[in-house]
Amino acid sequence: MGLMVIVAFCWVYIRKYQSRQESEVISTITAICALAIALITSALLPVDIFLVSFMKYPNGTYKEWAAGNETRQQIEDTVLYGYYTLYSIILFCVFLWIPFVYFYYEEKDEDNSNKCLVNLTLLLVYLVHPTFVPLESPPNQNSTQWEKVQYLFEELGSSHGLAALSFSISSLTLIGMLAVITYTAYGMSVLPLNLIKGTRSILYERLENTEDREEVEHQIDKLKAKCADGRPLSMRDRRNLQDLEAKLQVLHRRSRHLEIAERTCCNKVGSALRPMKILLGVFFILVALLFFVTLFISNLDKALHSAGISTGFIIFGTNLTNPLNELLLALQPVFPLDYVLITIITMYFVFTSMAGIRNMGIWFFWIRLYKIRPQRTQPQALLFLCMILLLIVLHTSYMIYSLAPQYVMYGSQKYLLQVRSDPSQGNHSTAVTKICDADAPEDQCTVTRSYLFLHRFWFFSTIYYFGNWAFLVVFLIGLVVSCCKGKKSVIEGEVDADDSDVSDDEYVH
Repeated sequence: MGLMVIVAFCWVYIRKYQSRQESEVISTITAICALAIALITSALLPVDIFLVSFMKYPNGTYKEWAAGNETRQQIEDTVLYGYYTLYSIILFCVFLWIPFVYFYYEEKDEDNSNKCLVNLTLLLVYLVHPTFVPLESPPNQNSTQWEKVQYLFEELGSSHGLAALSFSISSLTLIGMLAVITYTAYGMSVLPLNLIKGTRSILYERLENTEDREEVEHQIDKLKAKCADGRPLSMRDRRNLQDLEAKLQVLHRRSRHLEIAERTCCNKVGSALRPMKILLGVFFILVALLFFVTLFISNLDKALHSAGISTGFIIFGTNLTNPLNELLLALQPVFPLDYVLITIITMYFVFTSMAGIRNMGIWFFWIRLYKIRPQRTQPQALLFLCMILLLIVLHTSYMIYSLAPQYVMYGSQKYLLQVRSDPSQGNHSTAVTKICDADAPEDQCTVTRSYLFLHRFWFFSTIYYFGNWAFLVVFLIGLVVSCCKGKKSVIEGEVDADDSDVSDDEYVH
């Protein structure tokens, strides 16, 4: 049932933004599947946390079916293989499937076998190259060069495919971190502020558009009057005349779109739901500010209490009060509120990322490649959108761990701590129930597979740590930019100067 809902949402979302004129079956199916994979993968973290928590009773004892180490290990391995499977599918999509479909659409008449072979080769090299990288330094730093070479070969012989896959996924997650810093940070500010500010009045926009159109027509008439006696226009006047005629054409198209928007029931429904949108926007901006404060405290905690760069800024537990982590721990007694909240947080990151991509478009450094517009988005842009989301999902787990480190490590697990009573009352101990943390015995608390996966390589954790600081800076910049920008047009993105009349007529009809 849940899978059908995800696929249905992906189909509606892709169809909403897909260009009616340039749609292709293979690119549509690819975009829907890739978006569905991103959403399914993002849901794996809440499942991981739920499973490790479900093994124990609220009093801190293991349930009968989870009492044996073999059973717990089997469940943990199943979750770990689930991560590897979905992340392997993401690798396949990013390196092979989506690039193949992209080039297939770009050059349908050409042979794409060479491009497919190149992408497959890149994928294989990307997966295999970690096996040639020793994961640990030689135990004896004063060893000779020959001993270091011997150690290298021993490491190569002990490397396994899962380690290579884990390293490859962690490397790809770095690209996802850049996408999170760029799109998610901006989406967290622009989404709520757009809901609060709303759109401009259609009547005011139509009046403004009419005035602009009359002004442009007057300028065109003045230029044409110069050649009324048969004299040719200068090169500069001809260029100005072409620009004005193109601008007039855009204004005519805007006028038609505004008339249609005024008649549609969606505009009337949107006006009726305006108070709800404002409340939703205020809620989203409060959530974004909560995330900002929580992430800042978490990073500050790592800076003050971790062992530094050489350990990946890893800390066990929390030394500073983390509001989101405390909220999740406080909701544990009321099943299943904590799982609902962690699921909402995960989905919030995904949907704010989608909002950021939609508002910014697809960029390569300072060059805008594609725009994301309703019923106008090119198939290549949708493929890029889905690829970016796949990369963002890879980094989402670390972002959520940074927000609630203790909860992501242990979920709602508790354990029994034997505390000695007062010697004057007898030499016996009592069991006290405590929330699992880094001080708990290893056999009493099960760490989530996500935590182990995130901290397999310390140098990636170090890069992620500095990425969190960059995320905070970009969020503040995006918040200032979103506050300074005016209200969006009610036909935002529907009319551009580079649109053809044919596509415009098709959209209008």
